[in-house]
Amino acid sequence: MAAVTYLLTGPVRKFAIAAGAMPEIRARDVHREPTPRLGGIAMFGGLCAGLLVAAHLTNLKDVFESSNEPRALLSGAGLIWLLGVLDDKWGVDALIKLGGQMIAAGVMVLQGLTILWLPVPGVGPVSLTPWQGTLLTVALVVITINAVNFVDGLDGLASGMVCIAAAAFFMYAYRIWFGYGLEAAAPATLFAAVLMGMCLGFLPHNAHPARIFMGDSGSMLIGLVLAAGAISITGQVDPDAMKLFAGSETAAVHATVPVYIPLLLPLTVIAVPFADLVLAIVRRTWRGQSPFAADRGHLHHRLLEIGHSHSRAVLIMYFWSALIAFGAVAYSVNSAGVWFVLAIVVLSAVGLVLLLLPRFTPRVPRWAEAFVPPRYRRRAVAAEPVVETAAPATEQTEPEQREQPEKPAPEPVPAGLNGATAIGDRSRFPHRRKIGSPQ
Repeated sequence: MAAVTYLLTGPVRKFAIAAGAMPEIRARDVHREPTPRLGGIAMFGGLCAGLLVAAHLTNLKDVFESSNEPRALLSGAGLIWLLGVLDDKWGVDALIKLGGQMIAAGVMVLQGLTILWLPVPGVGPVSLTPWQGTLLTVALVVITINAVNFVDGLDGLASGMVCIAAAAFFMYAYRIWFGYGLEAAAPATLFAAVLMGMCLGFLPHNAHPARIFMGDSGSMLIGLVLAAGAISITGQVDPDAMKLFAGSETAAVHATVPVYIPLLLPLTVIAVPFADLVLAIVRRTWRGQSPFAADRGHLHHRLLEIGHSHSRAVLIMYFWSALIAFGAVAYSVNSAGVWFVLAIVVLSAVGLVLLLLPRFTPRVPRWAEAFVPPRYRRRAVAAEPVVETAAPATEQTEPEQREQPEKPAPEPVPAGLNGATAIGDRSRFPHRRKIGSPQ
C-alpha cells in the first residue's frame, strides 16, 4: 500500500498541475505558494491495491469470503473519494459535502458495515435496532471524517496523525484477533494496516515543505477508513466472546471494559482532531458564523501564533496524538499498573514543557552534528576578514569611476514559481543561446 501510494503521488501531482487543481492562497492558509491538490487520488489507489493484495493472501482471503465489510468499505470510500475530487477541482458546498458523507455511510450500512450492539459497563451488551445502529454508524462516520478534515491545515499533519491513530488501532485489533481468537476482528485489523500504508506512502510528498496536498479527496477518505475500522471492531465483536470471566453477563462486561474500551478507543485515536472540531464549532457559533465557515483558529494555527515553527508544531501534534492513542491501547492491556499512570504523567509534563518553550532550539554534541539537520548544529565562529594591501591591477581616476554606469539589479523571481511547488518545469542548467540567434 505504501509503495503504490508513494509511486502514484508523483504522477498525480503532475496531473493536478495540468488540470489546474491549484487554488489560490486563502487568508487562513499557512503555505506561501500555490500547491497542487488531488493527493487523494494516489491514496485511493493505495487503498485499492491494499485490498486487492489482501484478497490473494492465504491468511486474509478468508476475510473477503466470510465478510462483506471490505466491499462495503470500498463502496463508501469510492463515493467519498469522488466527492472529494470534485471539491478539490471545482469546490462543493459544505451542505452538499455533508450529505455526501451521510450517503457514503449509508452505503456501508446497507452492505453490513454497521454497529449491531454496544457493550455498556454495568448493563451488558445492548442490542440496537436497525435505525439506532444506522444513526450511530452515520454519526460516527461523519464526525470522524470532519475531524480529520479540520486538522488538515499543516504540511504532513493529517496524514501523520491518522497514521499514528491507525498504528495504535492496528495493535488493538490484532490483539483481539489473535489474542482472543476472534475472527470478527480481522476486517478491522486489515483496515488499519491498509490505512497505515496509505498515510506512510503519501507522507514523504506531504512533509514540510509539501509538494502536494491530499485535499478533501484524501482527508475525507482516510477519515472514512478510520471510522470503518472503529465501526467494525466496536459493533461486530461480542465482548462476551472473550470469556474473561465465567460469571454473570454484567461481570463479564465489567472485566472486558479495560480490554475492549467499547467506544472510547475510536474516539481517543482522534481525540486531538475531535477536540479541534468541537472548539471550532463552538467558536464559530459564538461569533454568529456558520459552523462550516473557515477561519485561522485551529490548534495548529495557535501553535504557530505563539512562536512554534511549522515542523515543531506538527511534531507537537504528533506527540499528543501518540500519547492519547497508545496510552488508550496500553490501558486496555493493563489498567491497574501504577507505572503506567506515572509514565502518562511524565510524558504529559514533557509535552507541556515542549508546548510552552516555542523558541527553544536544542543543540546536539559536536560528534552528532553530522546526523542532524543544520538548524540543530552549533554555529561556527566566523573568521576575521583578511585585509588586502595590494594595489589593484588597473588604476582608474575618480572621474572615470563616476562615469561607469551602475549594473542593473537582477529581476525578481515571481513568487509562485519557486520552491518545491513550481508550476512549470525548471531547467537545472543556465540559459544557452541557440545557434544563429542574435544573442
